[in-house]
Amino acid sequence: MTDTYARAANTWRNWAGNVTARPARVECPASVDELAGVLRRASEDGLTVKPVGTGHSFTATAATDGVHIRPDLLTGIRDIDRGAMTVTVEAGTPLKRLNAALAREGLSLTNMGDIMEQTVAGAISTGTHGTGRDSASVAAQIRALELVTADGTVLRCSPGEHPDVFASARIGLGALGVVTAVTFAVEPEFLLTAREEPMTFDRVTAEFEQLVAENEHFEFYWFPHTGNCNTKRNNRSAGAAAPPGRVSGWIEDELLSNGIFQVACSVGRAVPWTIPSLARISSRALSARTYTDIPYKVFTSPRRVRFVEMEYALPREAATEALRELKAMVERSPLRIGFPVEVRTAPADDITLSTASGRESVYIAVHLYRGTPHQAYFTAVERIMTGYDGRPHWGKIHTRDAGHLAGVYPGFGEFTALRDRLDPGRLFANSYLRRVLGD
Repeated sequence: MTDTYARAANTWRNWAGNVTARPARVECPASVDELAGVLRRASEDGLTVKPVGTGHSFTATAATDGVHIRPDLLTGIRDIDRGAMTVTVEAGTPLKRLNAALAREGLSLTNMGDIMEQTVAGAISTGTHGTGRDSASVAAQIRALELVTADGTVLRCSPGEHPDVFASARIGLGALGVVTAVTFAVEPEFLLTAREEPMTFDRVTAEFEQLVAENEHFEFYWFPHTGNCNTKRNNRSAGAAAPPGRVSGWIEDELLSNGIFQVACSVGRAVPWTIPSLARISSRALSARTYTDIPYKVFTSPRRVRFVEMEYALPREAATEALRELKAMVERSPLRIGFPVEVRTAPADDITLSTASGRESVYIAVHLYRGTPHQAYFTAVERIMTGYDGRPHWGKIHTRDAGHLAGVYPGFGEFTALRDRLDPGRLFANSYLRRVLGD
């Protein structure tokens, strides 16, 4: 058992603590053949099956009262092909282990999200992404994958082999089968220079398109109840590595971003009227800095303060209007929001249920400290986001259902038809999938 399981026998809890499940049994297959046997026995026993990773999803996408499949023994790198510049990795491998292993080989993914605790399969199945002008989500870097379907068939999918399955299974929500291996495109390790800089909300929104166009990776955080933002620009560098100093890096990434922020969140939850003052202090605490390092040490950062999150992908041209509407909503409401709003971008991709499918996208993510009532804030935010044809992140809190989602995803019917073919008996169903995909 990992730490996502509570002490009570077989009680599972996600990272944020907002989702729990009590599976009838937990299986840890060590091979594809063992996994096929697990699926067969579950079907014979009339139990549903859900693979579960590290629990970093905020939705119940991995919850089940049937069989939880733990991927703890399906880990490690199967193959590195330097001719094709690909790496094939077992699906249960945590991203942090993949990143470190690739670095030892002088290789890297092109882009990644800012958290690397997830398993490979968990990250791709819910559409984990970072920010990028030209480079897209983790799933968009997949060149092939291995999928075990409900009847135990092992499908090896790529643009040339089962291309219809490949188009959907890269972000499959755990609805099409169990991903057992993933082949990613990689490239020779490179250096990124990160430039972090405070900037006003008005300036960021006025210059947003220019900032996106001029930087390979641009993102920013707006601190509600203030006009302050913190921006981050990551661009490739030919220079020597110049990582943050040990002391200064610890102050920024651990003391301020985790330690003191944890205290501020705790105080804000207990005494909400202090939040605007705390936000003003927090937004001014982080100073400008520049550093250069290998990709995963720039893209990713520790997230020790636990929270719940909602994130929507909007057409990129709607970015500034939606953000200004969000800011105005917070300012006129009685809400007290102690967590920054995160804004990132992605190019269009061709994955059926990718939040960036067919359109350049801006991601707007809102968070609240774990244990803080979130319904009023998230409901107000969701109302704004859906007004701009927003698509909810599959692994983050939202209330959308199949009827709504069919209207914002051109390939929605294609995905559900494939699900009908691969899992007609709904071996992989749960309440979340019934809501977002229908039955």
